[in-house]
Amino acid sequence: MKVMIAGGGTGGHVYPGIAVAEELMKLHPRSEVVFVGGRRGLEVQAVPDAGFRLITIMTRGFPRRAWWRWPGAALANVVGLFQALWVVATERPDVVVGTGGYVSAPVAFAAFLLGRPLLIQEQNSIPGLANRWLARLADEVHLSFTEARVYFSRKDNLKITGNPVRAHVLGGDRATALRQFGLVEGRPTVFVFGGSRGAHRINQATLEAMRLLKDRVEVQFILQTGREDYELARRTVEEQRLPARVMPFLREIQLAYAAADLVVCRSGAMTLAEIAACGTPAILVPYPFAAHNHQEVNAMNLVERGAAALVLDRELTGERLAREIAHLLADRQALRKLSAHARTFARLDAAERIVRSLERWSKGRGPARRNGENAELSEGTEQ
Repeated sequence: MKVMIAGGGTGGHVYPGIAVAEELMKLHPRSEVVFVGGRRGLEVQAVPDAGFRLITIMTRGFPRRAWWRWPGAALANVVGLFQALWVVATERPDVVVGTGGYVSAPVAFAAFLLGRPLLIQEQNSIPGLANRWLARLADEVHLSFTEARVYFSRKDNLKITGNPVRAHVLGGDRATALRQFGLVEGRPTVFVFGGSRGAHRINQATLEAMRLLKDRVEVQFILQTGREDYELARRTVEEQRLPARVMPFLREIQLAYAAADLVVCRSGAMTLAEIAACGTPAILVPYPFAAHNHQEVNAMNLVERGAAALVLDRELTGERLAREIAHLLADRQALRKLSAHARTFARLDAAERIVRSLERWSKGRGPARRNGENAELSEGTEQ
């Protein structure tokens, strides 16, 4: 079986594809996976690091506030579509999977035009416009949130599968993690990160919260800042002797999850899938400029189930964050409840279920399902 996975830009679009690819190779070691991505996104580093081949094409987003850049973006995407057609035609995959990001749309459309089975994986509770449109062409659309169903005009190809999480995310050992980060055994640990690129407001609030909590609350921090804030955060922690390990980017995120008693983070769909799979209590700070405010909607799915606490970005200050951290660390029963409720949100078999769909389509059994011979995808029997 040969599978092409298209998606990129941020970890939220890259890591689901890698999770599916790793599960596919575990179940079918003789399969072949090729990724198609952009030239500047996280996929340029993450995909080769995971051991998979990456082909890059030209794509560009349409900035919502800089309309004068749209002609250039349109031209780049026209070129990207022709490149995508060439890649799909020459690679001849059995199945194509789109996981989102600018690069996903031209490759998915090329797959449709060339008659290749097309699966879409949508991570968020509010899908993007590209995936809403591509869903009309796709053979299957794998959703992570039941709430996303209402945004698709076509219902017969929808499946509630969950977000695929890489198996190694669950494999961290706490004692090993604490040693590697140089942290103290037995002291509560808070892991703070704003996604693969960091989040300036979260970094600022965390540094201030550390100052307020120092010598008052027994706590230590792992702070992933992103590259832009790293030097300032590192100097601040060193000069003020704050109890934290600071790094610009964290490759072995499973160790941070293993060490953490509490996480402070944005509410991207993949981040929520990981903290749910690990059962890590979290304070969620949704990114306020996410399209259609989908991060806040994502977060509310956990908050309403008692699986996380919420602080809106406009309300985030060092004082507020310090107060929330101190409150939760002082109430171990509340932390245990958050952890237990988070685990109920997890779908640990999401990658495997997508791979099983890939098997069916690669063997030619998918088109029979499209003609109604199997009711598994029908609106009333979604998974």
